[in-house]
Amino acid sequence: MFVSVVIPTYNRRPILEKCLSALEDQQLAGALQDYEVVVVDDGSTDGTPSWLREQSQRFPHVRLIEQEHGGPAEGRNRGVDHARGDVIVFIDSDLVVTETFLATHARALQQCWQRRGNRLCFTYGAVINTANFEAPCSERHKLRDLSWAYFATGNVAIDRQVLERSGLFDTGFRLYGWEDLELGERLRRMGVELVKCPDAVGYHWHPALSLDQIPRLVEVEGERARMGLVFYRKHPTRRVRLIIQFTWFHRILWEVLTLGGLINPSSLRPLLRWLIRHGYPGTAMELLRLPLNRIGVRALFREARAAGLR
Repeated sequence: MFVSVVIPTYNRRPILEKCLSALEDQQLAGALQDYEVVVVDDGSTDGTPSWLREQSQRFPHVRLIEQEHGGPAEGRNRGVDHARGDVIVFIDSDLVVTETFLATHARALQQCWQRRGNRLCFTYGAVINTANFEAPCSERHKLRDLSWAYFATGNVAIDRQVLERSGLFDTGFRLYGWEDLELGERLRRMGVELVKCPDAVGYHWHPALSLDQIPRLVEVEGERARMGLVFYRKHPTRRVRLIIQFTWFHRILWEVLTLGGLINPSSLRPLLRWLIRHGYPGTAMELLRLPLNRIGVRALFREARAAGLR
């Protein structure tokens, strides 16, 4: 087995360095022949491409592909086009993996192929969220790290031919959200089995919440709403409505939990500031998710109404 790790990146050079360093330390343990890391720079403005060229000896497995800013779906497709492996592993550029990460994915895939008698499966590793930049791998596994997504590109491995047969990612998803879950819907309809692979661990770094992040977080909810409708138009099913929260249950739920909008980013700001100042940015983020969900669901219904959808 030869594995191609495909990583789209955009202005994440500091954490990308940790990501690539961890991938250079992989212990193959006889589970795979070799691997490469295909980094697709999505028009970064922080000097990522020139830095990678300067560091080529430090990262011998890395191949750099560049494109104008087009989003992660286009980046992942371009990475697959340039990949040489018969297995594709997708991770994000802010994921730091363990030394046995690729070998664990490889063994789980091979076991599934033998059991099924075909390659219609993919492995889904564990993602542990952390705000610890200096030592991301020291984070413990938390209940909120569990994911119920069918196919999320933060940590998956799949046979290249199966992936290509699915049609790859839809580049119509140019804003934030849903491009991987939409591909997952097509894979699911092909009968591709999800195989949990909890020992293939990746630590997903993101900075601890600060108040100046709130405007972008609100903006992201609007982008998710617009891309959610792209998802629903392609798959107008009850399942997808539940995934994107395009139901009256979700509309009512977030209205109730935010007291009709009385709990909002502005009204929460003093409490969020206190929590952050006293070392509880994670709690602050979980609290902020209440109004963010309301904002996102309201935006989704507003976009749907304008598009004539119900």
